[in-house]
Amino acid sequence: MDLGIKGKIALVTAASKGLGKAVAIQLALEGATVVICSRSMESLQKAKSDIAEKTNMNVSIIACDVTNEMQVKQMINSILEKFKTIDILVTNAGGPPAGNFSDFDIEDYRRAVELNLLSTISLCKKVVPQMQKQKWGRIVMMTSVSVKQPIDNLILSNTARIAVVGFMKSLSNEVAKDGITVNSVCPGYTKTQRVENLAQAFAKINNSTQEEFYLKLESTIPMRRIGTPEEFAQAVAFLISQGAGYITGVSLKVDGGFAKGLF
Repeated sequence: MDLGIKGKIALVTAASKGLGKAVAIQLALEGATVVICSRSMESLQKAKSDIAEKTNMNVSIIACDVTNEMQVKQMINSILEKFKTIDILVTNAGGPPAGNFSDFDIEDYRRAVELNLLSTISLCKKVVPQMQKQKWGRIVMMTSVSVKQPIDNLILSNTARIAVVGFMKSLSNEVAKDGITVNSVCPGYTKTQRVENLAQAFAKINNSTQEEFYLKLESTIPMRRIGTPEEFAQAVAFLISQGAGYITGVSLKVDGGFAKGLF
């Protein structure tokens, strides 16, 4: 299926590894011109090489901390200077640390909101006006299945990410008339370093093993397995496609059936 995004300019944040990198690979395979950012130039250089090897496409890399508004502004300006536009924005940032209510103080919550919510708003503030000028755009916000069903021991993520969905839905209603779709994609447990970190935390807290974590986890998923980054990336690519032009304001679960709610 031709997604109709060949030659489109796409920015994927926090894309030097994990799900962000998987999305960058998928968009490059679809022929988009991809820009990725991360805080670490070393990680970006490695990701650039990996993506080129997998796709035969050259991606642009920019070191940027998405919680720093000035760095975000400089990144967007440099992309617009080079490519004249940004057609696709995929917002992503690392997750806050695992833990329960008693583990964190108010500053931890502030940092979580900065990381997941304010970074998303900052990126949209810089990119949406350009999309409105051209009367076309795709924004996908990477969140978590925790916005559908809170996950134990992830109180910071459960709190901050649901705010992203509220922002997403409000923004989608405002810019739909401009030909811009805004959606979020909610990954469940996927084979990434983030899940590996959760497995390590589980083993430490419960005096157990990582293998027990995975067995317990997979028993809660109807598909009885955790997902792959490629499966998640393909869902994101569909929402970005020309064919998804009438889908907006949606929070799409990619979780193997983990979340049990109807919506």
